[in-house]
Amino acid sequence: MQFRSTKSKFPLVPYKDAVLNCLPDDGGLYVPDQTADIRELLFSMNEKTTFNDMLSALAPSILEGGISPAEASKIAASAYNYEPELVNLDENYSILKLYNGPTGIFKDYGIAFLSAILEEFFKGREQSMIVSAARADTAVSMAHAFNGRKGISLVLLYPSGQIRGLDPSSFVQNGGNIIPIQVKGTFDDCQRLVVETIKDREFSARYNVTSANTINPGRLLPQVFYYLYAFIQIKNKYNKDLFFSVPCGNFGNLIAGLYAWKFGMPVNGFIAAMNINNAFGDYIRGNKFRPKPLITTKSPSLDVSFPLNYERLASFYEEAPAIMRNIVYPASINDDLTMQIIEQIYKNYGIHVDSNTAVAFAAAQEISSEYKLSGHTHTVVLATGHPAREASLAGDAVGKSIKVPESIQALQKRCDPVAIIQPQLDAVESAIASCF
Repeated sequence: MQFRSTKSKFPLVPYKDAVLNCLPDDGGLYVPDQTADIRELLFSMNEKTTFNDMLSALAPSILEGGISPAEASKIAASAYNYEPELVNLDENYSILKLYNGPTGIFKDYGIAFLSAILEEFFKGREQSMIVSAARADTAVSMAHAFNGRKGISLVLLYPSGQIRGLDPSSFVQNGGNIIPIQVKGTFDDCQRLVVETIKDREFSARYNVTSANTINPGRLLPQVFYYLYAFIQIKNKYNKDLFFSVPCGNFGNLIAGLYAWKFGMPVNGFIAAMNINNAFGDYIRGNKFRPKPLITTKSPSLDVSFPLNYERLASFYEEAPAIMRNIVYPASINDDLTMQIIEQIYKNYGIHVDSNTAVAFAAAQEISSEYKLSGHTHTVVLATGHPAREASLAGDAVGKSIKVPESIQALQKRCDPVAIIQPQLDAVESAIASCF
């Protein structure tokens, strides 16, 4: 598989180069130049196929030479001792649980794959480094995935405020490979500093720097696999049109679903489920994208006004605008409805969901009603976070407390950074250099 920048059709680079040098020089983002057709392989599998077996079989075909079958199997085993769970609710809806990983969020899937494949790609190098912007849940997922990976250090740049859930024994000063750095600024400052660090070619070359944020296609593409897994699990169960309802903040999950469709997964539509920030609603309907002031909601992971994957989504629409606007259905859900849906799902199905999943379920119902799809479709709702991570909110919605597993409780423990710095590139590089 060859990759190109969203800003230019050339040059083309192989998968490994796109992962290791995750930002094109022209300032765009890497996207696949062509996509594989995996339909035959996809239909040869059934509900007894495990997630790792599916990944081992499909990854070499999707990446078209980027990794071998033997490497794919090794990476799958190294990355995952868990898999998604598809839970049927009724004839119209299923939920795809993506919080079965170690930190209870869907990001575990993409980050774990990236950490495993980078360990393979970095073999033989004396030192390699991942520099990433991180908020609380992402930081924990990254730290867990990269902890102990041979030859790799992980630098986490996080904004002013506390960070929780990291294990101090994994920090560099304690013999580990994790370097949490607090930046006196915003998350946007952290993201800017990641880009600046990567583009400082002398520094990047010295430490072999790349990123684990979704700017790296090696983090984004693995999210394709849980869509394909859900399809394999459900393809023989319903004779209905298939939809996926996707909680959308930075839109990486929706992009991954669209890639799965381009690779050959039969699907009739994707519901872009947003909270009232509604970042891309107008754009998806054919209007110009105009960022709006950010609104704080009860689904904070979806509180985004300028999604990081704007350029990747735009590249889809440039290729086939008519098709894209007939396969992606935007919906915007307010806080009151979000809380009502958390309660409704518990009363109707006996399961707890987090706010993001509630937004996606409400959006699925809204689109079904608006387009009169009821009875004709089966929608898979992506459940992207463990409900116990929002135990207070979910408990308030259903009127009873939620038991919080020990693994989730551990994510609430405070920890101190290795350094606290100003939001400047030289401060980042000095803090990193002081650790070696």
